[in-house]
Amino acid sequence: MSKILVYLEKNKETLKRSSLELITAARDLAKLSGDSTVGLFIGNPEPIKDLAKEYGLEEILFIDNNDLNNYSSTAYAAVIAQTVISEDIKLVLFSANAAGLELAPRFSIKINAGYIADCVKLEYSNNELIATKPVYAGKALIKSIIKNESKVLSLRPNVFTAQKNEASNISTSQISPILTEKDFAAKVNEIKRNEGKLDVSEAEIIVSGGRGLKGPENYNIIENLATVLGGAVGASRAVVDAGWRPHAEQVGQTGKTVSPNLYVAVAISGAVQHLAGMSTSKVILSINKDKDAPIFKVSDYGIIGDIFEVVPKLTNKIKEIKS
Repeated sequence: MSKILVYLEKNKETLKRSSLELITAARDLAKLSGDSTVGLFIGNPEPIKDLAKEYGLEEILFIDNNDLNNYSSTAYAAVIAQTVISEDIKLVLFSANAAGLELAPRFSIKINAGYIADCVKLEYSNNELIATKPVYAGKALIKSIIKNESKVLSLRPNVFTAQKNEASNISTSQISPILTEKDFAAKVNEIKRNEGKLDVSEAEIIVSGGRGLKGPENYNIIENLATVLGGAVGASRAVVDAGWRPHAEQVGQTGKTVSPNLYVAVAISGAVQHLAGMSTSKVILSINKDKDAPIFKVSDYGIIGDIFEVVPKLTNKIKEIKS
């Protein structure tokens, strides 16, 4: 029996939701192919083992090495490659988030694997794995097949819904890769994190603002709406380029690609690069004074009006309903 491997990412003492989505996707593929599912985790697996089992993972391969406590794209790619080769794994899934989009191609070249990024659908046809992904800034979808024996895919977050389906048992096995100083050519020495904010790539609800806000001092209406909705704050490229918001909040082709359950676009006209980053959101609500703004063409709901009147009223109404 072959194995489908998923790269597991930790969020504090639990797994990132994107990792639970990977487990679900791997489990669905395994039902069709007859393979088993296995996760690769860097660190002590005990805090995340029960959660992984709840979502149907059958085995965890882990690497508990102090040298890997600080993230290193080169070292992590090396240990993933050694693990995949030693376990004779032919299909590996990553999340198409910051870490996955960096590690997947770096690791793929080490094992001569074919790689498809940002997949939104996986299926089997005639025993071939077919991956669907957006192209042309999200205007079209293409279906691709990897001819290499080894296959690597990164899956767009929030597209493959995480669903519990507890495995009857889960085993853990420690892997001891061989690392050299050369493997640590790139490493992270320090991470500064704002613990009070949700990451747009992980959030189920995002409220994004554009240049129509007129200045960073007005971004509080975006933050207030995001807070009452329990969502993350996003931004257009124009806002980030103007220095109003950090790049970590940028949604779009040169920022983060997101697929939340609800995307609220406030004072965003709908440039092609922005649409490429959010057009696969499940529900899109746009608020703009320009009735001809391109953003309305991809929106499920639209409000035409002055954002400085509409957004505070919307925020207050949601507060009333929730209270």
